[in-house]
Amino acid sequence: MPRRLLPAVATCVFLSLALVQQASAGEKASPPAKTLNGLPLLYSENFDADKMEQWEPTDATAWKIVDQDGNRVYNQFKKRSKFKTPVRQPFNRSLLKDINVGSFVLDVKLQSTHPDYGHRDLCLFFGYQDDLHLHYVHFGQKTDDHANQIFIVNNAPRKKISTKTTDGTKWDDKWHHARIVRDVKSGRMDVYFDDMKTPVMTAVDKTFTWGRVGIGSFDDTGNFDDIRLYGEQVQPPKKSAKE
Repeated sequence: MPRRLLPAVATCVFLSLALVQQASAGEKASPPAKTLNGLPLLYSENFDADKMEQWEPTDATAWKIVDQDGNRVYNQFKKRSKFKTPVRQPFNRSLLKDINVGSFVLDVKLQSTHPDYGHRDLCLFFGYQDDLHLHYVHFGQKTDDHANQIFIVNNAPRKKISTKTTDGTKWDDKWHHARIVRDVKSGRMDVYFDDMKTPVMTAVDKTFTWGRVGIGSFDDTGNFDDIRLYGEQVQPPKKSAKE
């Protein structure tokens, strides 16, 4: 190879490696679309401003914003949370404040940071009304009745409601793309993982037609970034004096 070409080749190799490293670290996303599935954008967050005020964790000592190769991410770093659940459900959760949605699309980049084992997981929450009334998606390494399913918590320990799932979510140390599409009129829930065309999980349930959304894990650790919420914002019904 001519000597005069060596610097140019070295530069190209360096830039290529830099791009690969940036992508593996959860590269900064382009500005979000104003609508998705016909629903308007309600909230967008990439954590670059180091702001956590919009989030409500069950254990504030388990969450922080960290720098990952020049990109800021929301890090759930404590496996054993101080939060005690009233019934069996995930222990580590951070909910988006002040926004309740009916039909919605929740779009999230997520990265598992826990060593591999059968129930290695991350979770997405929706339809949250209180600690006894919510839905969540459990992305678990291996599927069983308590892992890699869509669940409901309805004044009782979590119960799977999936009508379709996979053999498991094949976690590695890379970033992944997850999405929940919820239609409250039909009750349909579609969950996507990396492939945004074919859902990996589905369910139909009309128990909760509104609620908050959130991120977290059952009892593992992970990173979250580029969170987008599209939907129909609703006002929760007022509680009666007897409640």
